[in-house]
Amino acid sequence: MSSTTAPRARSTAGTDGTGKNGAGKRREGRRSRIVAAGFLLPALLLLGALVVYPIGYSVQRSLFDRSGSSFVGLDNYLALFTDDSLRTAVRNNLVWLVAAPAVATALGLVFAVLTERVRWGTAFKLVVFMPMAISMLAAGIIFRLVYEQDPDRGVANAVWVGVHDTFAESSVFPKARPLPVHPLEAAGDGAFVTKEPVQAGQPVRLPLVGVAPAQMPEGARPAAPPAGTDPGTVAGTAWLDFTRGGGGRPNEVDPAERGLAGLRIEAVRDGKVVATATAAADGTFALPADRADGALLRLPASNFREQYDGVEWLGPSLVTPAIIGAYVWMWAGFAMVLIGAGLAAVPRELLEAARVDGANEWQVFRRITVPLLAPVLAVVLVTLMINVLKIFDLVFVIAPGSAQDDANVLALQLYRSSFGTDADLGVGSAIAVLLLLLVLPVMVLNIRRMRREARR
Repeated sequence: MSSTTAPRARSTAGTDGTGKNGAGKRREGRRSRIVAAGFLLPALLLLGALVVYPIGYSVQRSLFDRSGSSFVGLDNYLALFTDDSLRTAVRNNLVWLVAAPAVATALGLVFAVLTERVRWGTAFKLVVFMPMAISMLAAGIIFRLVYEQDPDRGVANAVWVGVHDTFAESSVFPKARPLPVHPLEAAGDGAFVTKEPVQAGQPVRLPLVGVAPAQMPEGARPAAPPAGTDPGTVAGTAWLDFTRGGGGRPNEVDPAERGLAGLRIEAVRDGKVVATATAAADGTFALPADRADGALLRLPASNFREQYDGVEWLGPSLVTPAIIGAYVWMWAGFAMVLIGAGLAAVPRELLEAARVDGANEWQVFRRITVPLLAPVLAVVLVTLMINVLKIFDLVFVIAPGSAQDDANVLALQLYRSSFGTDADLGVGSAIAVLLLLLVLPVMVLNIRRMRREARR
């Protein structure tokens, strides 16, 4: 009986209860892995051809010189921190990395919170998100026009100049000046003064040149000949002593010449202003004789101050913040949509409980809303950080040629170093490797964060 039961026991021990022994399970596992590898092989080959090989070749090429024939080691990497343009690119990339994602995420958070409290929040979100439908190239062209220096073309300066002129009026005749034959001379600080004191009852002539006829003030009329025969006044005419097409006589009001309407005139005695007047549409003016008789007439510098043309947005000092503003305009809507989706999942009971306990809206936002949105904010921030490290289009299109060195970033420098007649593929490859090294830590942090979220 024992001889019949022992083999059966051994046979049972070699199976798993389903009729398959251990060797069969191993063969089935190997077969499954082979099938999985067969399905993954095309993707792995494509990944190797399009990702692994270019990275490896870039690392190798970065160790050689411009021609690729001589090994230079880390010299190309050292050039990134010794060449002025490359140092500027690295510094600007750090500015982008710190400023652009933070500002876009903060604006997205504010928009997402505030749009929950207005009836037209959906329409507002649509408007804010709409720039995402525009390509970087098109957005660059738009903001190149927005930042134009000429207020008649650039929207930013049109608004800025409008606000400035509301509080500080622009001058009427910014380039007007007297000729040597005129009875006026420079008085310092941009003002002009009569060469001799004026007398009551004698007409005063204040001729100027340097004003284009097309830039004369609206309402200016042909100049009236000076009439100052009244002994109770000091009167005269201020006019543009220039006849279009030539001709005319200096210091004489000719029929085709026009009055300097709005010109401010001051009577100065012992360094003090004793009377003021403003030229009429035909250039005539009058001052009381009891104050102006025997005084000098001065045309203050406020008449000739250069007109305010706004801010040089695309100049060396502001070009990078200006381009960051264009980036924020595009990506704040992206941040708002993601944060809004996370905000919709926040339990309303917690917010209401905080309000019942006496918290104001700022405390609810800072102590409840922001901590609950921290995972979403991290996703948005990391995504934008990876995005700005590769920024190229906006900088290339918006920055004019004279300011491109000041707005330079690594991706733009990679393009400039790798293409053109002065290309240096060794330095270009070093920049590409540096960009990869800068992106990798951010990607690792993002992957770890996603794994932590998955384990929850």
